[in-house]
Amino acid sequence: MKKQVFNIIIVLGTIVSLTSCVSNDLAEVGDLEDITGPTPFYNVTDVTSSEFNCDDVELWAKYEYNYKAGSNLAVNGIYYEWTVSPSDGVTLINKDLPILEQTIEAELASVRALEGQIAKLEFKLPCESNQDKIDIIEDEIEALNIQLAGAEAALSEETLQNVTNIESQIANLGPATLQDQELIISFPGPGEYTVGLTVTDNLGKSDYTEKLITVNQAVPTIPVPEIGEPGFDDGTLFDGTGDGRDSWRAPSSSAWGSVFQINTKSVLGILPDGYQAAKFPADGTRVGYQEIEVTPGATYVLTYFSALDTSTFGDITVSIINTNATTLEEAKLEANIIASRTDNNVGRVNDVFKKHALTFEAGENETVIILLTNSGVEGRLDAFDIVVKQ
Repeated sequence: MKKQVFNIIIVLGTIVSLTSCVSNDLAEVGDLEDITGPTPFYNVTDVTSSEFNCDDVELWAKYEYNYKAGSNLAVNGIYYEWTVSPSDGVTLINKDLPILEQTIEAELASVRALEGQIAKLEFKLPCESNQDKIDIIEDEIEALNIQLAGAEAALSEETLQNVTNIESQIANLGPATLQDQELIISFPGPGEYTVGLTVTDNLGKSDYTEKLITVNQAVPTIPVPEIGEPGFDDGTLFDGTGDGRDSWRAPSSSAWGSVFQINTKSVLGILPDGYQAAKFPADGTRVGYQEIEVTPGATYVLTYFSALDTSTFGDITVSIINTNATTLEEAKLEANIIASRTDNNVGRVNDVFKKHALTFEAGENETVIILLTNSGVEGRLDAFDIVVKQ
């Protein structure tokens, strides 16, 4: 008991001793003025949009960038002031506008999907020279317009009311200002602009940052080339015809070789795509030849599936050839080969398809040849696809 009392006395004595070290002669010790100001920063996202016709003529362009301001977490800036120079023609957009517009798109998804299909067809129509294709496109547009009318009539009262409510929210949106933490700045056109941000905290301290923004000229989207009968199935041409090989016939069988055969499966899912694949006999006398349009300067990735017999060594080749080649022999010249990929049957399993990719640059070419050849064993190809490499 005496020991416990003694310990308490020691603790109290220590507290008294520490307290006695604080002197009133040292003014404001522990209450130094906070001189830390906000550290401003901002994030910017390019949300530019544009539209070109099929001749690559610009129809319209919106040079819009989303800006969001911030500051260091320790200070919490609460006042924001943007500056844009030069400011002529610059407009401000409320950040909530695109969100509300997207909400309407979601409510009208079935209608918007059909409108999108119609717009794509109407985009192609003015630049199409083949009358047969023009007739088919016009028939498709007419059929889609009938479906569109049905989709619009089927919209529920609830959906229509939701759209009306959202449109009211849009109408009541306040204008964006240079004092908003987040806003969309719409620039009048390409050029260099300085966007500055001042952040002020609740103590009146502020700091400034700026960035030079280069707004680039809108350019047309690089179109994805069309590959005719990419899965080699019957009836897949634009007019619903085709035996799976019509798009792959060379202009001269004597100069290039006979077109490949067709391998057919009666059950869907055995082949990578559909019911048919291209079949190349072991003697290597069959070829596939198709010219496709490309955009000069663009880079593409061609993908496809192959299967090879494994009874003896053999391979299959997919090449991208310059149209300067007019025969199979000329297509083998290095000067005419843009890109090529050969896959053999080492380690392969019979009837098992494997996916491949072939990247190539269009260079100055507006048209290239996809050439399919094989040697040694029977080979099959299926499910061709092509994308623009970003």
